[in-house]
Amino acid sequence: MKSLLVKLLVVGRMKDPYMEAKCGEYLKRLNAYAKVEVTEIKDSTPEEEGAKLLRLFDPARELVLALGEEGETFTSAEFARMLESAGRRVVLIVGGPYGLAGEVKRSAAKLVSLSPLTFTHELARVVLFEQLFRACSIINHTGYHH
Repeated sequence: MKSLLVKLLVVGRMKDPYMEAKCGEYLKRLNAYAKVEVTEIKDSTPEEEGAKLLRLFDPARELVLALGEEGETFTSAEFARMLESAGRRVVLIVGGPYGLAGEVKRSAAKLVSLSPLTFTHELARVVLFEQLFRACSIINHTGYHH
């Protein structure tokens, strides 16, 4: 079984208990395949959030992927291959209601879009957790993805 190291940096806390529960469910499932660390920062302005986020990752040592609507889209299989080939810890950054500061986006190795549609940051987090679990199932050939 292959294991990933993932650091998820998110702006804002989960306010919807159903979405929070769903994230918890995926996190529990992910524990079999990945070591996932979730760090929430308080939402404020994109500039203040950006300054805080920039202190929480090292682009020289980690594969940094920032989520944004202008990012590149991937199939689930392509996303899994990207994570598997990283060879180091993967940092995924989810912005708040006003998106990510430009300096955070420029620090990322890649901008990733979950969809051409715009989601709330809470829903984006649920979708991201599901896609992380799906990627792990693809990497480990468990049958969840078919």
